[in-house]
Amino acid sequence: MKEILKPILVLALICLVVTATLAAVNQRTQPVIQAAEEAAAAAARSEVLPNSTEFQKIQLSSLPEGVTEVYRGSEGTGYVILAQAKGYGGPIKIICGIRPNGTLAAVKTLSHSETNGVGTKVVDNNADYRKRFTDTNQQTYTGIDAVTGATVSSNGYRKAIGAAFEAFRMIKEAEHENAQ
Repeated sequence: MKEILKPILVLALICLVVTATLAAVNQRTQPVIQAAEEAAAAAARSEVLPNSTEFQKIQLSSLPEGVTEVYRGSEGTGYVILAQAKGYGGPIKIICGIRPNGTLAAVKTLSHSETNGVGTKVVDNNADYRKRFTDTNQQTYTGIDAVTGATVSSNGYRKAIGAAFEAFRMIKEAEHENAQ
C-alpha cells in the first residue's frame, strides 16, 4: 500500500507547488500585462484616428452586434470603434477610426485566426485590402471586392466594418436627440 500512496502524495505535492507558483507569478505579472494591453489599445486608437490626443469612452444603452467599445476623439476629430465578426478561422477583431462626416479614417486588425497565406491577405495590417476601406462611408464600403480565395474572411472583415458604421450612426442619432 505504501508503494502506491507514496508516488501519489509526491505527485500531489508537486502539483500543489506548481499551482501555487503559477498563481503567484500570475498575480505579480497581471498589472504589468494589463498596463501593456492598455498602452497597446491607446496606440491603436491613436493610429486609426491620429488627430486626436485623447479618447473618451462612450457608454451606449445598446450597441450593434459585434461592437465591443466606442470612443470619442478629442477636438471633435471623430470616433474610434472596436468591432468583431466571424471570419473563416474564427473572430476577426478590428478597430476603426471614423471621422465626424462618416468616412473611415483608418482600420486596423487587432486579432484574427485566419489561414496563413490567403486569409491573411484580408486581415494583415500591411495588406492592401484594409487600405481600400479608407475614405469609404456607410454606403460605399460594401462596394469593396472580396479577396479572391478568401471570401469568408473578406465578408467577415466587411461585416465588422459595417457594425462600426452602424455604431457611428447610432452615436450620431443619440447626439442629435440630446442636442434638441
